[in-house]
Amino acid sequence: MSNTAAPQAHPVDARPPLMQLFTLGLQHVLVMYAGAVAVPLIIGGALQLDKATIAFLISADLFCCGVVTLIQCIGFGRFGIRLPVIMAVTFAAVGPMVSIGLNPDMGLQGIFGATIAAGAISLLFVPLIGKVMRFFPPLVTGIVITSIGLSIIGVGINWAAGGVGSPDYGAPRYLLTSLAVLVFILLITRYIRGFIANIAVLLGMAFGFIIAMFMGEVSLQGIEDMAWFALILPFHFGPPKFELWSIVTLTVVMLITFIESMGMFLALGEIVERPVDRKALEKGLNVDALGTVIGGFFNTFPHTSFSQNVGLVGITGVRSRWVGVMAGIILVVLGLVPKISLLVASIPTFVLGGAGIVMFGMVLATGIRILSQVDYTHQRHNTFIVAISLGMALIPTVAPKFFSQLPDSLEPILHSGILLASFSAVLLNLYFNGLKQSTTPHQA
Repeated sequence: MSNTAAPQAHPVDARPPLMQLFTLGLQHVLVMYAGAVAVPLIIGGALQLDKATIAFLISADLFCCGVVTLIQCIGFGRFGIRLPVIMAVTFAAVGPMVSIGLNPDMGLQGIFGATIAAGAISLLFVPLIGKVMRFFPPLVTGIVITSIGLSIIGVGINWAAGGVGSPDYGAPRYLLTSLAVLVFILLITRYIRGFIANIAVLLGMAFGFIIAMFMGEVSLQGIEDMAWFALILPFHFGPPKFELWSIVTLTVVMLITFIESMGMFLALGEIVERPVDRKALEKGLNVDALGTVIGGFFNTFPHTSFSQNVGLVGITGVRSRWVGVMAGIILVVLGLVPKISLLVASIPTFVLGGAGIVMFGMVLATGIRILSQVDYTHQRHNTFIVAISLGMALIPTVAPKFFSQLPDSLEPILHSGILLASFSAVLLNLYFNGLKQSTTPHQA
């Protein structure tokens, strides 16, 4: 192994020329940008925050994405896998965070408190993650990812109709614009290859924004008063609030995202020809946990390693982790420019709808793809596990008052379809299959 380590390591550690680094780093930022800003847009909309507050959440999000990406790619002690990994907020936490934020006693401060605590607790779990992995074979992982897609696809659908609470909800002009954005994205993905295809969603949002401007549906009010530069300071909204069940909920979410991150790390290690061992996995997961703590401090949400950017590494053929470093620097800079964030916050909800259906639907499709590889013929009980667990995932959506007679303190757990599906899948898998199934994270 020592004879092959040097040539394998060189592409990852090599530093391309500065201009090439900037170009490649910007490409990575553009690929992840739409997904990165989606979570603050979802949270802001669900909590009915004003545009300036949503813009701040976007800035804080981008800033923290950059900081944590730098830690992951550069590496500091036991933190950082030192591969071209881009960090961003996870979709898996959206449902629980909305539930926490809607609690009048918690709000954003409750979300940030639970985020800080969950990151700190999950950091303690990292050395034990190998033992936890056996509870998450591909069957369970597929159910969890599918439930994430099911829990957020409704956001994109409601966006397409103008957003929940809109007086013109379902107006034909909203539906047609969302459809136009969706068709535009499909045309790019069908007829264009390479980098442009990878930013199809972002281009679709820009296309829809232009249409909305001609329709007179875009308001840039306040952008002239917004500063070009502003620091992101900790606890902008006040001190965080800590509540037991909110912390437990987001901690479970973090353990779930660890499974996805491990699979991504292993796949990326193969692409860049630097096999990822257990020690490297722990360093990568440590940053997921630390990034979540940092996110809570700086007014944003749980972070995880973004899998969307892995494909770009394969397309460009450039394996250098310093491309990730450059992407991190660009993200930090973007987070310090409030005008850009307010511009993003000004995108009409119905424009986001077409893009949201694609983004959130892809999460759902990923889960279905994993479940399609499960053995249903020789292990017939797997059908029951999938059916019951996905049924549990839909309870908060189809019957919001199903648990209304139970204690309010349990709301973050009981109102999260992701957690209900996860608990169901783990327990039913243990009941029917024990621990005999393969638990290699790469399979997920």
